[in-house]
Amino acid sequence: MFNQSKKTLSAQTSSSLLTLAVAPAKVIRGSQILDGAVDAICGLGNRPLVIGGDRSLNLPKWQNYILSLESHEFKLQQACYTPDCSEGSLENLRNKAEIHQADVIIGVGGGKALDTAKLVAHQLQIPVVTIPTSAATCAAWTALSNVYSNEGAFLYDVALDKCPDLLILDYDLIQTAPQNTLVAGIGDAIAKWYEASVSSGHSEQTLIIAAVQQARVLRDILLQKSVAALQSPGSEVWREVVDATVLLAGVIGGIGGAQCRTVAAHAVHNGLTHVCGRGSIHGEKVAYGILVQLRLEEMLQGNQLAAAARQQLLKFYAEIGLPQKLDDLGLGNLTLKQLSMAAEFALLPNSDIHRLPFKVSLEQLMAAMVSTTAPIETSSCSSDLTSGINSMKKLSSSRENRT
Repeated sequence: MFNQSKKTLSAQTSSSLLTLAVAPAKVIRGSQILDGAVDAICGLGNRPLVIGGDRSLNLPKWQNYILSLESHEFKLQQACYTPDCSEGSLENLRNKAEIHQADVIIGVGGGKALDTAKLVAHQLQIPVVTIPTSAATCAAWTALSNVYSNEGAFLYDVALDKCPDLLILDYDLIQTAPQNTLVAGIGDAIAKWYEASVSSGHSEQTLIIAAVQQARVLRDILLQKSVAALQSPGSEVWREVVDATVLLAGVIGGIGGAQCRTVAAHAVHNGLTHVCGRGSIHGEKVAYGILVQLRLEEMLQGNQLAAAARQQLLKFYAEIGLPQKLDDLGLGNLTLKQLSMAAEFALLPNSDIHRLPFKVSLEQLMAAMVSTTAPIETSSCSSDLTSGINSMKKLSSSRENRT
């Protein structure tokens, strides 16, 4: 069922050779900067293929920018990635780029649009420019693309040779996005601390130590400033949070490598895409996945720090609107079979979940997934696990009775 997913992670293996793609060659950020960035794009090529989604390519601000590019004698063509960053979509866009004789790819949009643009450029070995239209992910920064099925189910990721050649972060363009995209970006970015600290917190390698500490700084910025940022779009504090989700989150994956980038939270996200496809935003599922990871640490290790962190996040999530449980993701009617399917994918041999410092069984993961809002218990971790499994069975029973 999941054979295609087994293509992943092979690029980052046991070799002693350290290869890191740390950052874009150039980052331009500010307000109303698109026009000023034309010369930087000119230095990369003059026959761009612009890849984005319907919404992004039809934004009035972007349409005006297209006119500006054309006035600089760019011979450009626009193309939508559809229905996803999928193998079929990638093939179609490669063909369009070759027919157009594109010498640079410009990605415009959210995470999947940017992942698509980066991967097409990687496959054609031409430069790529990323222009995010929301702060929902750090995809504009990273040397990584996620590939999905046409139905929106995660299949595998691809480590790219380098980060983008140019990243243009225009705050006015970001502000055109719905606010829930920034909320999702906060969920995706704050995961860096909880994942990097558990997988790499005891490392003695200089760059990994730096990545973990930056992840802690990122967490603190988001915990302290997110509420105020969401209340004042366009303000200075809002810009600081946008920088945190789009830029700083990317820095951590760049200097820390794969082991600092994703662990259980992203693995849970990947599994959920196989039962809900595009039913919720990437960062929303990742945020829920953080709670699952912390719950596993509680249940399997008796980790009271993880329990306290989970309670802190539950309060924070309530303040800014991140999901705390499956119901909040629109998965309140998930059957036991579907839950098992999601957990099974999250536990595939090549999954990031195996960067946890302990083994996780299918039943244990399922129990954690249905008990993310459980109160802190003073009982032993074995009875905590039993409680989670009982909750799972009761939940499944009630859902099956309704159907």
